[in-house]
Amino acid sequence: MLRIQALIDDAKCFEIVRQIRWPHGVACPDCGSPEVIKRGRDETQPDRQRYQCKGCGRHFDDLTDTILEGRHQPLRVWILCLYFMGLNLSNEQIAQELDLSKDDAHRMTGQLREGIVQKKPSVQLSGNVECDEVYIIAGHKGHPEAVKKKTGRPGVDA
Repeated sequence: MLRIQALIDDAKCFEIVRQIRWPHGVACPDCGSPEVIKRGRDETQPDRQRYQCKGCGRHFDDLTDTILEGRHQPLRVWILCLYFMGLNLSNEQIAQELDLSKDDAHRMTGQLREGIVQKKPSVQLSGNVECDEVYIIAGHKGHPEAVKKKTGRPGVDA
């Protein structure tokens, strides 16, 4: 059986992360300075570039201050997990495709969803905004008179 993980290249995954994260060039996640120098590669993931900021001196890498920082699964597994989530696969199907336990797949998808929600920009309204004054009651708990049947006969309705 051919696993999809074998078709994904780690170097390409890190390149995509760099393009998405820094579309105008690498910048320090701490001070925002574009004055950075490369400082070697990660020992466990050779395609993961290390940097040092010339402005504040901070050391960082491609995944610093992201939801993917400090995760034990390779980047390609996280990218594939995101892809499968986009295809609306269940956590069980994702676990099977990525050769993970169901608990690991559930944890990964939860962390990715949480990270996406945290990064989602707040809604900014502009122009003319109109509001409707409709008020809907979802239930009548605690108000039994609101649910009494009306018979339509005078003097009988409660």
